[in-house]
Formats: sequence, C-alpha cells, structure tokens
Amino acid sequence: MTATPSCLLPLKGRRALVTGASSGIGEAIANRLAAAGATVIIVYRSHSATAKKTVANIEATGGEAIAFRADMAKERDIKSLFAQVLKKIGPLDILVNSAGMENKCPFLTMPVKDWDQVMSVNLRATFLCSQLAAQSMVKKRRGVIINISSVHAVLPWAGYAHYCASKGGLEMLMKTMALELAGKGVRVNNVAPGAISTPINDSWLHDAAKRRRELKRIPLHRIGRPEEVAGAVLYLASDEASYVTGTTLFIDGGRTL
Repeated sequence: MTATPSCLLPLKGRRALVTGASSGIGEAIANRLAAAGATVIIVYRSHSATAKKTVANIEATGGEAIAFRADMAKERDIKSLFAQVLKKIGPLDILVNSAGMENKCPFLTMPVKDWDQVMSVNLRATFLCSQLAAQSMVKKRRGVIINISSVHAVLPWAGYAHYCASKGGLEMLMKTMALELAGKGVRVNNVAPGAISTPINDSWLHDAAKRRRELKRIPLHRIGRPEEVAGAVLYLASDEASYVTGTTLFIDGGRTL
C-alpha cells in the first residue's frame, strides 16, 4: 500500500478539538481536519446520535475521532471536558470554537436571560475554552485557536442585538488573545461566515421570498457551503498560515461589501 504524501496530510499527528461539531459548519470543520490527518475531538451538547455518526464517518475514511458531550453554557462542563481530553487524548494542537446560538428578539423587549444565554455560549465559552487550551499550548510553544465568528460582527442585524454584540466582542477577544499569545507560539484568528447552507438557516433558506432577498445582498449571488468555511479553517490551522495571527477571514461571498 502506498503511503499518503505528507503534503496531503498537513495536520498529521495533531490533536484538534471542535465545539458544536455535530452538525452544520462544525461538522464540516471536523471532517476537513480529520481528512487532513488530525485526531479530532467532536464536542456536542444534545445531538449524540449525529455526533456519533460524524465519528463513524471519519473513521470509515481512515481518520481518527472521538466525541465528548459538554454544554458550552456551563463553566463546569467546559472544565470537565478539557480535563477529560487532556487525560485521554493529550494536549491540544488546534482548538476551533464553533459552538454558537442565535434567537430573534427585539431589543426593546429582550429578556436578560436571552441576552445572557447567547453571551454565555457565543462569547464566554470561547474565552473559557481558549484559556484552557492555551494554558497547555504555551507550554510546548505551539498551538492554533480559531473562532467561528460571523459577518454580524461588523454588520448590524435587527432583532439580534445579543448575537451581534457577542460576535463583535469575539473580534476584540481574538485580537487581544493573539497579541498576548504571539510571543508564546500560539496563533489566534477568526473565520466569519456569511449566509451558509446549514440547519440554523432553514427558516429562510426554504422560503423563496426570503432567499431572494438574501441573495440580493451577496455579490457572488449564491449561498455558501459549510465545506467552504471548513477550507478556511484548515488553512488557518495549518503551517501554510504560520505568519497569520490576529485577523478575521470573511467567508461571505462579498456580503460585507
């Protein structure tokens, strides 16, 4: 059997943890990193069947993956997750903070609990996961942290003040982490998707009028694919991006133009 050239497995021997990896963009990222040779830790909150299916699909193609359950809204779950991963898998080389949530609510009537829930998953969990991962990464002076942000870090979205604020906060969190960790061998970047064909967007993807409205805002005039976001993550996770830190890569078909 002919060995796979190392250039085709740029992440061979590396350990990557992906939160929110049981569906959508997170699942696509897990698949792409595994195909590049990484051992992937798939983190899910409630969809154990789909997480196990993703693991099975990766293993069926010769990759390595394992699933762990954790609620990103709970600090104790996150700390327990990283303790288990460190014990069973070892220190991480790559962390992808992909878990996120959104729910529509007008600013004037938004309950504090809705604000807190979105902030805890989208921003606080990224801080906690990144801190725990980085504490191990700096010891070996090597590591990559990639956060899945959104075009709504820079574009306002009526009805989603909490979501936009969380993604805007993620931008400065990423830049500050990148600045502090650069001298310690750890790179930090964001990937900001625009309109992507995932289950979270089903409410408008299958509504002809809403879909047409969205397409008018996108210069490339099409909806993106999860695999296109995953390709950007693979680039940033690899040594090809060894001189890239503290930046946001928009995968949006020109939406932010």
